Amino acid sequence: MTENPGGSRPGTGPQPADEALSPNDSRPALARRLGVGDAAVIGLGSMVGAGVFAVWAPAAKSAGALLLVSLVIAAFVAYCNAAASAQLAAVYPVSGGTYAYGRERLGPWWGYTAGCAFVLGKTASCAAMALTFATYVVPGHEWVRRLVALAAVIVLAAVNYRGVTRTAALTRILVACSLAVLALVVILLLSADHVTNWTTDTSPYGVLQAAGLLFFAFAGYARIATMGEEVRDPARTIPRAILIALFVAVGIYLVIGVSLLLALGPARIGEASAPLATAVQAVDAAWAQPIVRVGAALASLGALLALIAGIGRTTLAMARTKDLPTWLAAVHPRFQVPHHAEIALAAVVGVLVLTTDLRGVIGFSSFGVLLYYAIANASAYTQPAGQRRWPRVLNILGLLGCVVLAATLPLTSAITCAVLLALALLARWVRLRSGRA
Repeated sequence: MTENPGGSRPGTGPQPADEALSPNDSRPALARRLGVGDAAVIGLGSMVGAGVFAVWAPAAKSAGALLLVSLVIAAFVAYCNAAASAQLAAVYPVSGGTYAYGRERLGPWWGYTAGCAFVLGKTASCAAMALTFATYVVPGHEWVRRLVALAAVIVLAAVNYRGVTRTAALTRILVACSLAVLALVVILLLSADHVTNWTTDTSPYGVLQAAGLLFFAFAGYARIATMGEEVRDPARTIPRAILIALFVAVGIYLVIGVSLLLALGPARIGEASAPLATAVQAVDAAWAQPIVRVGAALASLGALLALIAGIGRTTLAMARTKDLPTWLAAVHPRFQVPHHAEIALAAVVGVLVLTTDLRGVIGFSSFGVLLYYAIANASAYTQPAGQRRWPRVLNILGLLGCVVLAATLPLTSAITCAVLLALALLARWVRLRSGRA
């Protein structure tokens, strides 16, 4: 077997890099059913998910009183990455996101690395979202929580199996419920008297580490780009949906961050396992704690639903080019979704929720996703002037930002993800070598 990178190189126009990008592909295609609103909601559902209820504690522990500075840094890096993804998706409206873009602009190895980073990081995130959901709704025995998490994975995988429009519709409901709960929390926190201690130790390294952890919350717009085959008028829809989802999410996180700092202060945020629930209790609104729990559970379901959809599409793209088993490239003849990929994903996530403690998954997932977006920025940098919507300096800043934030993440999470990626690269090399023998 010989490798055919094909595709356009920097400075040339878009050409099919391989059969995954060919518009004349005779294999079953996914249905283009999503408009700007649907795509933006799927991305927003991924960003305003369990992260808004859980990511504040580890971030505040690292950044202290400079938590909002970390949030702004994470948001800026996310904006650079979103601009790169939007620019690429407008030219290459296919499933797979940076896996497809990296193959087209940089070559198959770069695309494969991006695809593996995405699938590894986000598969672990699926398990984390399922376990977060179960923790909020069933605070009892550990195995009961695990079984509830497994049930959530099965149910939401079944929703995705029935078609992407059902995914978008359910995500709308879950996002609306989550936003309503967050609005209640903000009103309660901002209307209370605030006497908090802001004296905490921090450092530039701590601020950057917190930004890397907070980036976990902003990575959801990747789901929009990975669903490039399922949006109407993708050159217009994808860029608009990505930026709408990102800016709305950044606004929500800024408001929540300010409210938490006023109510608790950075030290108490860092000590809280459930910061929003702790905050409403601190302002004498303990009656709202059950509502916050329900909101966190619904947000976790919304994030899990969007994650399953996005990972399934990247798996489909990698299977089409034989970077994963071709069985995963099947598209359901009726529902027009990558049903084999989604079944396989549900099985893997099911095993994880039954066997794994994913407390360190935020760092693991952030490392994989930051690598994924580093490749997206490098890919966008190579696009010629006729394909550009933003200046190249954003791609440079985005690439540097991804590398710096990844380097500051907890060492164990970074090493674990790097080792798994190295094993994936080795597996591809062995496959190619055996094919040539």
